[in-house]
Amino acid sequence: MEQIYIIMLIALAILAITDLMVGVSNDAVNFLNSAIGSKAVSFKTIMIVASLGVAVGALYSNGMMEIARNGIFTPSMFTFNDVIIIFLAVMITDVLLLDVFNTLGLPTSTTVSVIFSLLGASVVLAVYKVYVSGDGSGNIGNYINSEKASEIVYSILLSVALSFALGSLVQYVSRLIFTFHIEKRYKYVAALFGGVAMTAITFFILVKGLKSITFVPSEVKDFIKENPLTIIGYSLILWTVVCQLLISVFKYSVFKFIIIVGTFGLALAFAGNDLVNFIGVPIAAYQAYEIWAGQSVGATEFMMSDLEKENLPAPFIFLALAGLVMVYTLWTSKKARTVIETEQNLSRQGEGNEKYNANNLSRNIVRGFMYLGNVISFILPKALQKKLDAQFIQPEYTGKRDEQPMFDMVRASVNLIVASILISIGTSMKLPLSTTYVTFMVAMGSSFADRAWDRESAVYRVAGVFNVIGGWFVTAMAAFLSSAIIAYILFIGEVFAFFAFMIIVAIFFYRSNQIHKKKVKEEEEIKKLRKEDIVTLKEMITESSSQISKVLRKTSGLYSRVIDNLGLQDLAKLKENKKALKKLEKEIDELKSNVFYFIKNLDENSVEASKFYILILGYLQDMVQSLEFITTSSHSHVNNNHKKLKFNQIRDLKTVDAQLQELFGRLEESFNSEDFSKLDEILKDKKAFLDTVSELITKQITRIRTTETSPKNSKLYFALLLETNDLIKSIMNLLELFKEFNQQNNKR
Repeated sequence: MEQIYIIMLIALAILAITDLMVGVSNDAVNFLNSAIGSKAVSFKTIMIVASLGVAVGALYSNGMMEIARNGIFTPSMFTFNDVIIIFLAVMITDVLLLDVFNTLGLPTSTTVSVIFSLLGASVVLAVYKVYVSGDGSGNIGNYINSEKASEIVYSILLSVALSFALGSLVQYVSRLIFTFHIEKRYKYVAALFGGVAMTAITFFILVKGLKSITFVPSEVKDFIKENPLTIIGYSLILWTVVCQLLISVFKYSVFKFIIIVGTFGLALAFAGNDLVNFIGVPIAAYQAYEIWAGQSVGATEFMMSDLEKENLPAPFIFLALAGLVMVYTLWTSKKARTVIETEQNLSRQGEGNEKYNANNLSRNIVRGFMYLGNVISFILPKALQKKLDAQFIQPEYTGKRDEQPMFDMVRASVNLIVASILISIGTSMKLPLSTTYVTFMVAMGSSFADRAWDRESAVYRVAGVFNVIGGWFVTAMAAFLSSAIIAYILFIGEVFAFFAFMIIVAIFFYRSNQIHKKKVKEEEEIKKLRKEDIVTLKEMITESSSQISKVLRKTSGLYSRVIDNLGLQDLAKLKENKKALKKLEKEIDELKSNVFYFIKNLDENSVEASKFYILILGYLQDMVQSLEFITTSSHSHVNNNHKKLKFNQIRDLKTVDAQLQELFGRLEESFNSEDFSKLDEILKDKKAFLDTVSELITKQITRIRTTETSPKNSKLYFALLLETNDLIKSIMNLLELFKEFNQQNNKR
């Protein structure tokens, strides 16, 4: 029987490595966002610094490991078998849940995930023992460490509000000091700002963290504990002098220095506070096995009271190996990049494509703040308002939009400083604060104070924040319920359930990786379709040709598939056609969203070119709208179980499809090669295409008067023909526009 528990420990070790990888993929945003968003230093430098911080921070996490052992449940009330089931349920839930959020590109809380998973698994076993087994040892409260669990949950919730408030306050004060024109006041206050920032990072991260390291002499720890003000005072003087030397002698930016050290510190704080989320449970399982192994009492009778001891340090080798796995994941995870993009999108200073749609809640909140702003404007003296507003005037960015930082180095420094301090305080108090909640809300607070959420973007950003926060509550509920269900199944199904869950996890990970690869590929296609750094007329014609060719190819394929699937009454494939159409609509919408930047980048003599590009996008949109009606109507007809189109109707539609495929093929070849000599020839066939559609409409009218008996069929058939007619007209209008513009360009 002992062998099965060894296999379970091996499975937990594998799950721990997996959890480290998916956890770091989700949490990398916490310590990389500020440095990457500000583009203060190269990406390679950021990664090296963050890797060092993670590796060192892993060694600081020893004091947090007891949270997994006895922070949520009371081990003395559970047997060794119960404890292993709880730990297995927690790890299975954790890796599956985090991977789902990574695939969606949403930052969630690994802390909340592991805490509520522990709570769910331990509660369900406690309920089973009390009510099902007739265990008379007390109520459910005896099994759960409710005091510590409540303390952890309250600290997490408090950290959300506190992080936003402190992030807003510190950023607002910092912006008033430096403004967006940093160079004007840099040499007067930057050294002191750097001294305060570095002192905060040094004291709260490096000094507070020493409490958790076992090999630091107790005399050193006692001195730190007894002389905090002395350490802060000397640190402030030392770091202010260092920052002044950087400015005066080495001519190096203090903000870059803060961002580099802050990234190291935040990565260190993350690893020190969050490593328990990934390996705390497997280490606790290993320690539980060590306590039980060799005992004469069976696994289902041996109570785990020894797991409550405080002097159970995590093996150093486990912490070191965990640090190496985290560093490896940091460099290789593509899902981490996806999550980072979400937070940067919500906190960026400039305009751009918004990831989230506005909703009534975000609209009402923004409207409320606008009213509040009007009240404040009425109360404050006009002179003071002008002086405050002057501090927030941004310099115009003249470079390429893709190279523009999401925010400046002042905001990046504030994000790092405030988040590092809050997380380190939580670590020193042995409270597993959610680093995701803290860093995300600090970033949102600082972007709010920095007026990054203006009237052009506020409703979308606020909606995005609530989407992410809503995901956090979903994490808590899903973790609790999933872990409870898995723990119960493991308890009832024993070995068979254990192996079944291992297979499920393997299949799930394979599927999720395939989905993420597909999603990344689609995003890359959209980025290729969108180009904003076009300057000359020739570049514009080349880019327009490329965009038209891609849209024509996708329109051609989708139209043909819809007609085929309609004829076969294949509802599943028609549903897939609708999804493909949504992707095409998204691509066109991306192009339309970037018209403003496209026009700004064109040279001064390209007014006509700008107009030409806008009209092209209009015709492409008309084509996609016609295709949208054809796709949606076909899906709705089959989905509502109406009668199939008759053989003659499908044959006629395939006739039109064949003509369109030939047209699309000729056009795609012309635009790919930028050979527009055959456009005249194609335009001459316009009447033939429209006449074909007209003849088919006449044939259907005749059918209705003689043999047709289905009004729904006739409605769909006419709709498809009329939209095909509009599709052909949109294509021909686009060709005429392109031909005319090309002729004018050749005359110049």
